[in-house]
Amino acid sequence: MEQLLMLAGRNTKIYIRDKGAVFFSFLSALIVICLMVFFLGDMNIDSIVDILGIFSGKEYAENKANAELLVLAWTCAGIISINAVTVSLAVYSGMIKDRVNGRLNAIYTAPISRLRISLGYIVSAWGASVFMCIVTLALTEIYGVIQGMEVYTFVTHIKLVAMIMMNSFVYAALMYPLSMLAKTEGAWSGFGTVVGTLVGFLGGIYIPIGTLSDGIARVMKCTPIIYGTSMFRTIMTEEILGETFQGVPEEIVEEYRNAMGIRLTVADYTLTIRDEWLILFGCGIIFLVIGMCMLKYSKKADR
Repeated sequence: MEQLLMLAGRNTKIYIRDKGAVFFSFLSALIVICLMVFFLGDMNIDSIVDILGIFSGKEYAENKANAELLVLAWTCAGIISINAVTVSLAVYSGMIKDRVNGRLNAIYTAPISRLRISLGYIVSAWGASVFMCIVTLALTEIYGVIQGMEVYTFVTHIKLVAMIMMNSFVYAALMYPLSMLAKTEGAWSGFGTVVGTLVGFLGGIYIPIGTLSDGIARVMKCTPIIYGTSMFRTIMTEEILGETFQGVPEEIVEEYRNAMGIRLTVADYTLTIRDEWLILFGCGIIFLVIGMCMLKYSKKADR
């Protein structure tokens, strides 16, 4: 265990010292913020205000203020979800550099099993993702409170931290086998660019899943990112959504939840947070097993 923690600490320090890697791991989040500020935010707010204007008896200013807070919470949930993907990508760039520069072979000569070395990379990716996502949660919540949101309760914070830990585990496990396939830093950088661009679409962050065709929605539901995003949205928008749509018929509220990806339906079955949690956990275990199998194969190939 001590060796594992030392390796994980070493890999995490390499990531933190690389200012470029840290910046690009937040690039997708910055893109989401810019899109919401300059383009998509007003569209989402206006659509909510139009609905409230029909059913709600509140003043326009109050409806718009609530709509802005709802879209803010919805956006922040997506940012936290995609950060787990991009941070894991950035951390594994250290593994690629170790392989390219020959340091990985030197590490293999140490009296440490390859399994522990591999787990050191995985744990460092998981730990860095958890830390960065918690920091993102804190920053977005502080900004939300400044804008008028209520502070999340202690129980809600516990749920969100647990979700962050699970979501980060999935992508730490997923990125490991993919990083084993990358032979050069350029290849991994190019892959990171593609993933960083796609993750916002697959998570229904740039364009809500309910506004897309059924075929594209089915493709999105074949990836874990949409389930993690939905899980965060359910918790982070629960209170403000209830306040915003007060007096609005429940079927309209349900339609909004489905359209915005706050609630997902698979084969006419509406998923709960527990279902999404189990899906993510299952994906993480599958990716971890795949990574360990690839490690075993690579060890035989080196003989």
